[in-house]
Amino acid sequence: MKVKPAIDKESVMAISNVSAGSSAAALDPARGAASSTNRRDEVRPVSARYEDVRAESNVQILQASLSVAINAGNESQALLFRAAVEKINEILKPELGELALQNAVQGDNSPEATAERILSFATGLFDRYAEQYPDKDAETVLRDFVGLVRGGFEQGYKEATDILSGLNVFEGDIEAGVRKTYSLVSQGFDDFLSARLEVLKPVETQTQAGAPES
Repeated sequence: MKVKPAIDKESVMAISNVSAGSSAAALDPARGAASSTNRRDEVRPVSARYEDVRAESNVQILQASLSVAINAGNESQALLFRAAVEKINEILKPELGELALQNAVQGDNSPEATAERILSFATGLFDRYAEQYPDKDAETVLRDFVGLVRGGFEQGYKEATDILSGLNVFEGDIEAGVRKTYSLVSQGFDDFLSARLEVLKPVETQTQAGAPES
């Protein structure tokens, strides 16, 4: 006659699950306190929540960087785009407030297309920026804006190249493509500044011509 085990299979599995959960909680206190953390999140200040969003965005950048080693040709440009736009958003936040992070468009991630997207996003913010300074000299506003977005782009470029270098993939075609994007964006900012300055010249000339003689 067979003797029935004191503990059946289902009970063993249940005990194993509880033990595993307890071990995970012991190894990871944050997991064990998840429920209480969720309750605390409900009353956390807005500034703390903003930092969480920033931290999550940084994680997304790092996750994107992991894909670079697998699909280096496209992902390196997407990483550069995202890092550059994030820094431009950050720098313009005092004047324009929170700006939605623009996602890299899938498809053509050539240096030319990536540079065009960065320039389109950055220079497209100029009118909103200028509206914040209606009484300031127009040329000064223009030069200040270009200096800000250029600085944001360069910070993003450094961040992206640091990640690529850390993955030991910033070489060969990847390095050449990213550096070409940098050159195209830099030239694009110069062209934008020159074109806007040309627009300002007739206005200044007309103002001077219409001024009454003293």
